Amino acid sequence: MSEVIERDDEVLDNNEIDDIFNEEEIGMGSLYHSATQTHLANLLYNNERFVVLVELSLDTGQIDLSQFGLKIKTEMKPDLCVYKRQLEPKLKKPLLPKRLNTDVLRVPQMPLLAIEVLAPSQSVNELLMKFDAYFALGIQSCWLVMPSLEEVKVYSQQGSYKTFDTQRDTEVTDEVLDIHLPMNKIFEKFEW
Repeated sequence: MSEVIERDDEVLDNNEIDDIFNEEEIGMGSLYHSATQTHLANLLYNNERFVVLVELSLDTGQIDLSQFGLKIKTEMKPDLCVYKRQLEPKLKKPLLPKRLNTDVLRVPQMPLLAIEVLAPSQSVNELLMKFDAYFALGIQSCWLVMPSLEEVKVYSQQGSYKTFDTQRDTEVTDEVLDIHLPMNKIFEKFEW
């Protein structure tokens, strides 16, 4: 018997529920993963050109993700999504829903930048397969951030990237989006 769960206007079957929970288990973070993700979000948030969203579910139903070797079907959830900040005219309708209990489960608009922070339980190959899908969805730039190596790979297209690390570089530069972030702030250490 197939169990169905209803959430607002969305109905999920058992297979979709398993996909959601399996992806969450695979991408479980760690202390350095969390700290690096937080540092990146703060640094990008301070840039007035961008809106930064953490763990946002992107609606990927328009393409078959299995062509990229991915088991997920209808959504992907980058660690960070970076959108261009829109300056809203005063008379335009608000961005937030009128009711407080209304939310968007899957966002159809793709970000300019998707950032994946490598967790100890993930493989680099797994994230690179996600990058293939991100580029096919129209995302302009993807970052692979590796806290254990203090390294960032900035992908401007499939297979084309620049590597930045704390041993050689003082900043990460994304030429596509004209982003410059200090390496020491991305991988800033802290005491408990």
